[in-house]
Amino acid sequence: MIGGFNSLMVQAILPEILLLVLGGVVLALDLILARENDRSLGWVTALGLVLVIIVSLVIGVPSAESQSVWGGMVRFDWLGFVFKIVFMFAAAITALLATDHKDVGQRGEFYVLMLASTIGMCLMASAGNLVMLYLAIETTSIPMYVLAGFMTRDQRSTEAGFKYLLFGAFASAVMLYGFSLLYGFAGTTSIYDIATGLRAGTVPTTNVTATLLLILVGFAFKISAVPFHFWAPDVYEGAPTPVAGFLSTASKAAGFAALIRVFLVVFPTAAIEWGAVATTLAVASMTLGNFLALAQKNLKRMLAYSSIAHAGYILIGISAIAVSAPGSDNAQLGVSSVVFYLIAYLVTNLAAFGSIAVFERATGSDDIAAFNGMSRRSPALALIMLVALLSLSGMPPLAGFVAKFFVFAAAVKANLIWLAVVGALNSIVGLYYYMTVLKYIYLYPPSEETPIVMTRPFTVALVILSIVVILVGTAFSPIYAWSTAVAAGLF
Repeated sequence: MIGGFNSLMVQAILPEILLLVLGGVVLALDLILARENDRSLGWVTALGLVLVIIVSLVIGVPSAESQSVWGGMVRFDWLGFVFKIVFMFAAAITALLATDHKDVGQRGEFYVLMLASTIGMCLMASAGNLVMLYLAIETTSIPMYVLAGFMTRDQRSTEAGFKYLLFGAFASAVMLYGFSLLYGFAGTTSIYDIATGLRAGTVPTTNVTATLLLILVGFAFKISAVPFHFWAPDVYEGAPTPVAGFLSTASKAAGFAALIRVFLVVFPTAAIEWGAVATTLAVASMTLGNFLALAQKNLKRMLAYSSIAHAGYILIGISAIAVSAPGSDNAQLGVSSVVFYLIAYLVTNLAAFGSIAVFERATGSDDIAAFNGMSRRSPALALIMLVALLSLSGMPPLAGFVAKFFVFAAAVKANLIWLAVVGALNSIVGLYYYMTVLKYIYLYPPSEETPIVMTRPFTVALVILSIVVILVGTAFSPIYAWSTAVAAGLF
């Protein structure tokens, strides 16, 4: 250690440093390469992210005990580490899916914005201070506003970006007000010191509950939970398909990562209150998301409502944590189930949106009816879509089945059996509309016989995702071990 600086401080933000370097490399290559050769930018970004993941796994693994660095602004623990790996994996896959997208693939600023948003997500997962957390949320959100409206010649895309900006700014302002109240009550912005100030008993319970609800507005928007879900269908439909996939998975995971840390650390004494709210949001999100998805004619809108429903399933795990004793086996199972579900959902939904991106590039449409006979035009693409949709519905032996099993098991062990039953019934509703899409793909005759060609970036990304979806469902021990390490480090 020299002058207060040590290697631990570098390890804690190693992924962010390397992502920043990678962004500079991509930006420089964009200026150097001829426009017709800019297709290589997607490969450079994806391979760079894989290299960052490997370096992080080799020299950036935290110890079992959570450690505070950079003056308490950052926590170096398994929660931050696991989610950073997940975010970078999602960004690498998104870079491949964007490579052959006609409106974004040859534009270096797209990849730089995506990397900037990824840095924000990494900081969200490891933030130990309210100031750092808010800056991380804005670093994540602002590039995403631009990416959602990236296709400026497409009215739907510009509308998506504008709506996302307006609703996001409102939710962010409400959350910031909640943060300011916390600072006023506790006299500190450190997430790990605020709880001590609140436990002193000088703050009325009603004030703490009101502050909790204000902060929850921002998180509920980030994870697209009811009633702050209204932006998701329009944004997912209008945004470039790779961006919609990234937004529905990595951004949602970042919101849950920050939510877990803030609510477990800051509001342990108000667990009953935020647990009741989480349970209400879980039931509302599952039910409304699934039933509205039934009526959709556009596949991206259907997946948007499906994403709202999946936020509800994940909130079942959050509810189980709230009603369990802090540090108990039940609480740790709740955290593990949430982390595992987020990883399984991320790879599965990216596969679904990646398949849509391939089909949309070939046909120009993402309406469900346009998928008629896709199995005859591209058996491989239809098989990947089959794996993705069956996993989303929770069919064994795929990732989605194991994820739902753990979440429902956490609810049952926490004596929330009725909530697990509601989740299971909602899964049946979800199975119906996923099967409806597969009916179009496999049973209906195609409107045309032209084969759908998957380019190399699409092939690499979708094959990797399909393999991971199957492996997470059949050989899930390594992922669950990571999830368990996250839970152990929080309590």
